[in-house]
Amino acid sequence: MANLASAKTRIKRNKKRERINSDRLNAVRTEVKKTRKAILAGDKEAARASFKVAESSLARAAGKGTIKKETASRKISRLSAAVKAMDVQ
Repeated sequence: MANLASAKTRIKRNKKRERINSDRLNAVRTEVKKTRKAILAGDKEAARASFKVAESSLARAAGKGTIKKETASRKISRLSAAVKAMDVQ
C-alpha cells in the first residue's frame, strides 16, 4: 500500500487513465467490427460510413497514446483497402 501522498495520487490517476484507455480501446474495436461486418455484408454505403468513424477513432486513440501510431496506421490501411476492394467487385 502506498504511504506517500504522491504515490496515492498516482494510484488514483493510473486507475482513471486505465478506465479512459479501456473505454477508448473498446470503442475503437466496436467501430472496426462494424466496418468489417458491413464489408462482409456487401453494403458499400454502410462500409464507407463506418470506415470514416473507425478511421477517426483509430487516429484519436493513436494520438492519445492508447494504441501505437504504427498499429493504428496499419489497421486504417487494411480497412481502407478492404473498403476500396468492394468498389472493384
